[in-house]
Amino acid sequence: LFNTQVSIVYSDSMDEYSAKCSMKTMAITDEYMVKGYYRHYDGMSLLKHALHNTCPDMMKSIGEDEHGNDIKVRDSEGIQLANAKIDEIRNGFSEWLEEQSDSFKERLTTMYNRKFNCFVRPKYDGSHQTFPGLDLKALGGKYGVKSVYPSQKDCVWMLLQNGGGICDHEVGTGKTLIMCMAAHEMKRLGMAHKPMIIGLKANVAEIAATYQTAYPHARILYASEKDFSTKNRVSFFNNIKNNDYDCVIMSHDQFGKIPQSPELQRQILQAELDTVEENLEVIRTQGKDVSRGMLKGLEKRKQNLEAKLQKIAYSIEQRTDDVVDFRMMGIDHLFVDESHQFKNLMFNTRHDRVAGLGNSEGSQKALNMLFAIRTIQERTGRDLGATFLSGTTISNSLTELYLLFKYLRPKELERQDIRCFDAWAAIFAKKTTDFEFNVTNNIVQKERFRYFIKVPELAAFYNEITDYRTAEAVGVDRPQKNEILHNIPPTPEQEDFIQKLMEFAKTGDATILGRLPLSETEEKAKMLIATDYARKMALDMRMIDPTCEDHPDNKASHCAKMIADYYHRYDGHKGTQFVFSDLGTYRPGEWNVYSEIKRKLIEDYGIPSSEIRFIQECKNERARKMVIAAMNEGSVRVLFGSTSMLGTGVNAQKRCVAIHHLDTPWRPSDLAQRDGRGVRAGNEIAKLYADNKVDVIIYAVEKSLDSYKFNLLHCKQTFISQLKSGALGARTIDEGAMDEKSGMNFSEYMAILSGNTDLLDKAKLEKKVASLEGERKSFNRGRRNSELKLKSKSEELDGNRTILKGMTADYDKFMSLAKKDKDGNILNLITLNGLESNNLEVIGKQLQRMAKTERTDREYKEIGAIYGIPIKVVSETSFESGLPFVDNRFVVEGNYKYQYNYGHIAKSDPIAAANNFLNALQKIPSYIEQYDSRCKALEKEIPQLEEIAGKTWKKEEELKGLKAELAALDRKIQLELTPPVPEKDISDKSQTDNNTIKSGEFHSDTIVQQERKVRIGL
Repeated sequence: LFNTQVSIVYSDSMDEYSAKCSMKTMAITDEYMVKGYYRHYDGMSLLKHALHNTCPDMMKSIGEDEHGNDIKVRDSEGIQLANAKIDEIRNGFSEWLEEQSDSFKERLTTMYNRKFNCFVRPKYDGSHQTFPGLDLKALGGKYGVKSVYPSQKDCVWMLLQNGGGICDHEVGTGKTLIMCMAAHEMKRLGMAHKPMIIGLKANVAEIAATYQTAYPHARILYASEKDFSTKNRVSFFNNIKNNDYDCVIMSHDQFGKIPQSPELQRQILQAELDTVEENLEVIRTQGKDVSRGMLKGLEKRKQNLEAKLQKIAYSIEQRTDDVVDFRMMGIDHLFVDESHQFKNLMFNTRHDRVAGLGNSEGSQKALNMLFAIRTIQERTGRDLGATFLSGTTISNSLTELYLLFKYLRPKELERQDIRCFDAWAAIFAKKTTDFEFNVTNNIVQKERFRYFIKVPELAAFYNEITDYRTAEAVGVDRPQKNEILHNIPPTPEQEDFIQKLMEFAKTGDATILGRLPLSETEEKAKMLIATDYARKMALDMRMIDPTCEDHPDNKASHCAKMIADYYHRYDGHKGTQFVFSDLGTYRPGEWNVYSEIKRKLIEDYGIPSSEIRFIQECKNERARKMVIAAMNEGSVRVLFGSTSMLGTGVNAQKRCVAIHHLDTPWRPSDLAQRDGRGVRAGNEIAKLYADNKVDVIIYAVEKSLDSYKFNLLHCKQTFISQLKSGALGARTIDEGAMDEKSGMNFSEYMAILSGNTDLLDKAKLEKKVASLEGERKSFNRGRRNSELKLKSKSEELDGNRTILKGMTADYDKFMSLAKKDKDGNILNLITLNGLESNNLEVIGKQLQRMAKTERTDREYKEIGAIYGIPIKVVSETSFESGLPFVDNRFVVEGNYKYQYNYGHIAKSDPIAAANNFLNALQKIPSYIEQYDSRCKALEKEIPQLEEIAGKTWKKEEELKGLKAELAALDRKIQLELTPPVPEKDISDKSQTDNNTIKSGEFHSDTIVQQERKVRIGL
């Protein structure tokens, strides 16, 4: 690629590559040079970025401020060009790899397969389990449980076999009973001595009640709020430590109050600190190649970890013996219901500008969970030790998949040489720079891990320890979700405010929005402020300015009308509705969207006030349960709430006919949880009177943040569903792709909301290009396979012709010497060395003796002849019933060795034993016929293969035309980012290659070994 020798060294402790070239060439200094405003990046610099899966953070000046300092902005054109060059370098590596020897590629393939392509999920069939002690009668009486689902049995069996794992079952499929049965079986079978179940505060009482109902004789310790009071906590912890309970059950919050082993905390935090220090060392050596923000972020992270370690060291010094921590309690398996609540685990990364990675700092709650799981894993000496239960195990960010493995499979990650997030991302993700809507509906460039590669291996790694079930797969009787997009044009006030938001985002002038100028701190959070304003504007302008009018076309008005329509349509059956919004929630004495919609429902549509409730009105659990019961009875018909308060732990689905989303949450899991309030088993009205469907209405204001947020949800949910299903036909998936089976077409949806046809055209072009590139790659792969087959079959034909010639010569010689009796039968003129008799019975007996006693040490030994053609015997070691024995095999040898009865002499009949070699020679014509037939078949196949191998792909020009069209459209979109500049020549190399087979991927089906063996005889 660079026309010089380049040496690359990898340090696994620092996850760092270093690269050196023997000499600088024109390819390095010119062909692969990217010139930026402040510095240039040559081929070697870009090679390092390619190795680290990063891109230079290029800046340019757009002028000077009042102090004479440069006003810096990101150089999007330079970054795009650098990305293109980096892709060229990666593709160059792929081409170099293709040119390597078969043995080298085979070695690489074997290494890859042993590390990553080695997971096969067994079929866990738990149908044989009887669950001693399980009281199905009591479960049926209290919960209507008639029997245990096959899916529940299979999941429990998987957890027992693996010692934990992930129960990834959709809402309403019986995860609670799975948890209770698995915990009880682990205890009964001695696989766990003291399991613990933790759940959400809103659900944990129900979990404990389910366990006690399912196993009425079980010794369960359920933690009350009183148990965790300051004065009772120590005695409660001692109670756990000193008693042999079947199960301990508590809430997530209570679990967080259990002290963790300080020694283990110190060990884990020190390892994190070591990683941070290694990353800092790498960054300092890279100098200007990295951003100052990244350097500062890691330095702050180091300080925080050092402070935590000092605090832990102090607690160890001051510790008294009466403090019982998690390690001392003897908990040896942890069941975590709604495990996605612990997804914010800390991790280290150099990808500081990539969107959607979540917070690398993590939360104390998640860190506490890591300490507990490591304590169990340290005790058992193996991975897992915990069971995560959730219908949304991957709820938002791709880091969550890595963090699941970090929690549950640390030893396996270490075996794969994955010691940090960046190492994992380098294997399974490809970073791209793409065009998206920003918070103000302008088009901007955004870095994200959009493409995930080696997806079958990634999915297999996840599914090996996961039981994934949708409600449909389980056979849960529940209504279908009928999604309805309710598109709302912006009001004149919203149109005006959108323009102000765009201006504010560009200039940072807060006075445009009617507020004071931004402070220095607020200046850094400008886009966060813009995001907040855009969300509020989309919901209702009165959230920004109370003096704005109540426009008949605002969201509140549209939603109120829709609610009233459903209310009256299902009035006879007391149909109920959920209304979700995380903004404008109920606050007594203040204007809020909830109260405004309620006012409209009462005043404009005559719905009684008592039938409309807000979940925020429930100040305690008792009040909450009363509202839920009223919804199921139909005395409350409309219930408002936020995702956190109404999205989980609310079983009020009995009469639900519609769910309204006033805003779109940030996470796909939140949307799923919201929809799960009505789309779940037990919805009687939908089943009987609404065609077994629940309408889900998504309210979206054009040219608002609604389109941006739906974009995020779409990208994330598509990837999650593709990964979990395991039914992946491709090695690469695109988070930005969507089809009819996944729901509404995203490109059309974006066009409806934004009115921007460029993005719609771009999406269509990208699909066509990706399709053609996939077709070309398949064509080239097929042609390479044809070339390999052509070579193999040509060699086989040459070999077969040689064999045919030799066999024909052997048979001609035999027939020229053969003598016949009066009936035309060939006489068996066999002689044995050292035996003068020509009596066939005597010869046969001698052969039988030799079959038992002869030893040749695997060498062919001549023992006689037939018509002058040598007869030989060879001694080989064989096995029978696991015991070795010497097996003598006899052949007659011309140009090739011929045998009869696999070379074995007849044991009971001496005459048959003597005829063995004559029979072998008389079978030669059948061998000749076989090889002649194979030669004729090969002579037909080879010209066809030559034709296939010589073909060229016919759509190359079409692909080039589409790529040129896409490049022009990309340029048009790019011009929206910056003011027009003088046109520059941009070579084809500036276009990113979107091939879905990435550098570093090896497919065993493309690395073919050909081995030919000649076997003659039966």
